Amino acid sequence: MKYNKPLILSACAASIFFRCATIKVTNVPIKTLSEIASKQAEINEKEKRTWGHLDILSDSLPGMSVEKTYTEIIKDKKGEKVIVAVIDSGIDIDHEDLEDVIWVNKKEVPGNDVDDDKNGYVDDVHGWNFLGNAYNEQLEYIRLIKKNIDFNGKEEAQAKYSEELKKAKQNMVRYEGILKRFEGAHKILESHFVKTNYTEADINNLVSEDTIVTQAAQFAKQMYGYGLESMTDAIEELQGGIDYFSKRININLNIELSGRTTGDDPDNFSQISYGNGNIKHITKDETHGTHVAGIIAAKRDNGLGVDGIASDVQIMAIRAVPNGDEYDKDVALAIRYAADNGAKVINTSFGKAYSPHSDKVRNAIAYAASKDALIINAAGNDAIDLDENKSYPNDAVDNGSEVADNFITVGALSPSIGEDLVANFSNYGKINVDVFAPGAKIYSTTPENTYDFKDGTSMAAPAVAGVAALIRSYFPKLSASQVKSVIMTSGLPINNEVVIGGNSSIKLSFDAISKSGKIVNAYNAFILASRMTR
Repeated sequence: MKYNKPLILSACAASIFFRCATIKVTNVPIKTLSEIASKQAEINEKEKRTWGHLDILSDSLPGMSVEKTYTEIIKDKKGEKVIVAVIDSGIDIDHEDLEDVIWVNKKEVPGNDVDDDKNGYVDDVHGWNFLGNAYNEQLEYIRLIKKNIDFNGKEEAQAKYSEELKKAKQNMVRYEGILKRFEGAHKILESHFVKTNYTEADINNLVSEDTIVTQAAQFAKQMYGYGLESMTDAIEELQGGIDYFSKRININLNIELSGRTTGDDPDNFSQISYGNGNIKHITKDETHGTHVAGIIAAKRDNGLGVDGIASDVQIMAIRAVPNGDEYDKDVALAIRYAADNGAKVINTSFGKAYSPHSDKVRNAIAYAASKDALIINAAGNDAIDLDENKSYPNDAVDNGSEVADNFITVGALSPSIGEDLVANFSNYGKINVDVFAPGAKIYSTTPENTYDFKDGTSMAAPAVAGVAALIRSYFPKLSASQVKSVIMTSGLPINNEVVIGGNSSIKLSFDAISKSGKIVNAYNAFILASRMTR
């Protein structure tokens, strides 16, 4: 369905809850944006952890004006409870910042091994786990190659497999070599300074006639040039890269891997009684779902690590995204489960390039629309144009008509005003990406009462899901389609050119890389929702 013509905003609108006589829509002229970009300074530690909540005018960061919305509009008002389903990896529902916001299925008696609500899922107290006890999985096209069947793009997939495996092995060897050199340099510098925590100033002021020491200092200067704060950080980053490529080789690209343990046929959509009610993470490095949940709904104002975007929210945990590509069947059933159990917002921070049952997933998207559920989807992290490259899940075939008006696809922003506004990994597309939101260097919850920064459109989607939940909480009469319209219409238009894929030689006008040409703004969304409600 085509995006509707923007609404004409009245000067003011009466509302039972909100009065807008002194509230004005935020607007950022091109000249003002350029001025902000020229003055933008290095952000401080607090801003690093909260930049996605800040305001573009008062804070000079491309956040969503969340804090401004609470302090100037919401204040001490309470909204209705909204259920937000997070279809992802496991979620640590016992996390100190999440335990108070987890959905409880009151129709189910915990631990009695009975399907009390007769929905086909036994003891689904906080959601459902479609992965069972497994986590590691292949990519979808590896599973298709393994089946040795004819499918659309088979030759392309086989060529891609060979190239990706070769690239992963080369990168792992390269990272191992660099790590060895950095570890050696770190040891030399520790000995020279007689301390582990030497600083950039120490390196810049280093004077030595020892060639080995000066060479080690050059490694450190190179590391500082990458924006890392210490040699220890650099070593951790390199080890993380080695771990990533090792998993890619041994898990995601491993044709011999047998990941699924649930006992069902992933091609048989009539089988739904598989998995279990344990929606928690099964390993400490299964962090993605917990991070996403925290962005949306980490308990606000409790003095702990991070504030979520939405208050008055309950997180329904649906574990369906492994370390690898998700199964279409799990995704379709997860969307239906969320819609059937009252979720009004569904977050899908995942995606893949091959989808043998994409029609079943689109049917589930349309089903969710019939239940008035809004789906917020991550655009993906390959820095590609989705109008020219297929990505799943999606709500249309070959850039055609959408199956429903309840699906928002989100690209990622970096904490930078100017040509580097778009995160260098973010996918884009005038047809298939709707809006952009903060998605780089996002601080949120991770398992076992920890917190960390993550990058990805996976982080941008829950930012928008949080805004959608806020709107649905305070304006419950608005439909999913109307909330989508509010979010897209009320965003901040950016008319500057932006760098695509981190390549400074490739620049596009920001309004050409998404359907709305805007970045999401909670403050404006509240004002528009109030006027629409009237």
